[in-house]
Parts: sequence; structure tokens; C-alpha cells
Amino acid sequence: MTLAQRALERLQAWPDLMAGPASCGTGRALRSVRDEIVHFHSTRDVDLHLTRRAVQRFHYDLAGSSAIHLVPGSCWVTVHLDCEADIELLLSLVSIALKAHQTRPAGEEQGLAGCNFHRVTVLPRDAVAGG
Repeated sequence: MTLAQRALERLQAWPDLMAGPASCGTGRALRSVRDEIVHFHSTRDVDLHLTRRAVQRFHYDLAGSSAIHLVPGSCWVTVHLDCEADIELLLSLVSIALKAHQTRPAGEEQGLAGCNFHRVTVLPRDAVAGG
């Protein structure tokens, strides 16, 4: 079982999330009553809809993680799953995303439309570290 499959399986057990096809046309999505929250695009890459406010609030922490990839102006972050710790990070961020979507004012501008699929190129961590 891939890391993305393990993460999807764990998140599907959450009562606030429902599974279905991703609106971008690639992969599976989990959504709340209000919005799509997570897109599983591959065996390792997951897009997470945090909201503009949450991305701004946690920008420094998100940018400091080698597992997270940000696209300027996007309300989505891409999480690259390389190990079990990345699954735990994703679960924590999904919890933040659910809370952010519950408190987001209706009609709030969400930046770039859609997830980051095809907007992010993920390099293996050892290539980023120079090794």
C-alpha cells in the first residue's frame, strides 16, 4: 500500500470528510459539506485546500517544510509523502483545513482557482538537499 493510499484510508474514516472524484479531473478527493479539502493525485502527491487565511497564517512554517510546496497566490498546498511522518503532517494540516473552511466567510476570494496539480514540480528530497 502506498503512502497516499494509507493517508486516504485514514482520512476516509473521518466523519467530516466524504470521498469522490477530484474536480480537477485527476485522482480522488475528500470534501467537507462545504468544499473540497484534499486531492490525491499520485502515490505520493496530495493537494490540500487550506484557504488563503490559513496559508498566510502558517506560511513561515509551511515554507520551512521539505514536504510542503507552495504556489504563490494559491489557497492549496502540495504535500509530498516520502515517509510516515509526512502522513502525520498531512493529517494535522487536514484538521487545520477543516477548521479554516468552517470559519471562512461565504464567498471569500480563494486566489488561484483549482488545486496545484500541474503547477508544482516535486523534486526528491535528496536532490533538494544536494545529495
